[in-house]
Amino acid sequence: MKILDKEHECSYFPKGANVFVVDINNKFMTEAKEIARLSNERQQPVGSVLVCDGEIVEITHNRSPLANDFLVKLHQKFCVRHFLGVPTGVHYWMCPGCASKKSHAEYQASKQFLKKNIKNKPVDVYMWGHWACCDVCCEAMSEIPVDNFYVLESGDILFDPKKEGNIIGKQFDI
Repeated sequence: MKILDKEHECSYFPKGANVFVVDINNKFMTEAKEIARLSNERQQPVGSVLVCDGEIVEITHNRSPLANDFLVKLHQKFCVRHFLGVPTGVHYWMCPGCASKKSHAEYQASKQFLKKNIKNKPVDVYMWGHWACCDVCCEAMSEIPVDNFYVLESGDILFDPKKEGNIIGKQFDI
């Protein structure tokens, strides 16, 4: 496990959290990948695992607001945010096909964690399916005591549809 390199730093990590890179053999990253399989989001299925004292306390996945295959395929071709050149991680409200914050894995995990009323325990977050959180997920995670945030090694390439070597569309093959 290594600390995230400075050139990959991004404002979309929970403030104050240590950010680490782990490989797919990490048991909690493997669990995040497995929970992402339950997502109905086909382009970027995401799984989040929250851990306290070495025990999983919350697992969530994202879900697409579009309910049928026709709408999902239409959105893949005609996303409003894509046409306007909106960068990943912001302004999801602009496109009805881009999930609202309530559909994001990290947002859900944060809200569900708060309902559990776990006090004074630092939280480790494992995220599989993206390289960093979006703005609304970071905001939600600021409400919980995130100590360490873990992303998949080479996730900045693997989960970026614009980069050569990405695994978009075959995320579960690794």
